[in-house]
Amino acid sequence: MKFPRPHTLEEIATIISSNYVGDADFPVLGMNEIHVVQPGDIVFVDHPKYYDKALHSQATVILINKKVDCPRGKALLVSDDPFRDFNTLTDHFRPFTPATAVISESAVIGKNTVIQPNAFVGNNVVIGDNCTIHSNVCIYDHTVIGDNVTIHSGSVLGADAFYYKNRPEKFDKLLSGGNVVIKDNVDIGALCTIDKGVSASTIIGEGTKLDNQVHVGHDTVIGSRCLIASQVGIAGCVLIEDFVTIWGQVGITSGITIGEKAIISAQSGVSKSLPGHKSYFGTPADEFRKKYKELASIRLIPDIIDKLDKIQ
Repeated sequence: MKFPRPHTLEEIATIISSNYVGDADFPVLGMNEIHVVQPGDIVFVDHPKYYDKALHSQATVILINKKVDCPRGKALLVSDDPFRDFNTLTDHFRPFTPATAVISESAVIGKNTVIQPNAFVGNNVVIGDNCTIHSNVCIYDHTVIGDNVTIHSGSVLGADAFYYKNRPEKFDKLLSGGNVVIKDNVDIGALCTIDKGVSASTIIGEGTKLDNQVHVGHDTVIGSRCLIASQVGIAGCVLIEDFVTIWGQVGITSGITIGEKAIISAQSGVSKSLPGHKSYFGTPADEFRKKYKELASIRLIPDIIDKLDKIQ
């Protein structure tokens, strides 16, 4: 998430009441999670295990819970609770704004786009030309939708990320300041849910088709012309490359990559990255030929046991 204007390190430190290491005028351009940070961004880290990763990331401002040696060309914001202060910054730069109309006056709606009764369009939403938004669709603030997009009834675009810190007294929610971006020629079935990014965008690529009851987690990026069948659940921060086919009831864990033109059969459980141009099934999902060999071997076990019993 980029700020409306550049801020100084001192200005940011004042917002969260933290100490800082670096030039007071050090420029701060935005804030992001570790996997999407760019120069000028703030990233937060609150565990020693990830200090080095954060300090040597693309981020140039590190919100951290310990004063450490600051890498050259970077700055630190030293906080007793970086998670809390990252939330403070999200709330400051992208606060929740209650709706005042079913279709916000700040929404930009393209030519020949039809929005059916009972659909909700939030603040600062952009919808392109020749789209059809069916009844009871809910489009949260800052969502961007391209041209020739169809969204069927009951789908929700832009709900919060499923992201919590487990504290001794409760689960503490990380606020979502990102958005959802739907490219041109996308079809979204009924009762789909696409969560916004924590600080960046959840993206559905050009020409991709989602069946009914598909869930897409925060910050996931789906490429062009993918086919995703009913009841697929995709966790956050997944990268699905172009021309991937995912059949019904597949579950995909967070932070992995599905390669171009991969095919994943129904009811598979994907727990690791899968190279493209291959077909997969099973839990954990693996290549067809390997899985069939495993199944054939399993079928031989009763005969092997029977032969062993006879020998004994």
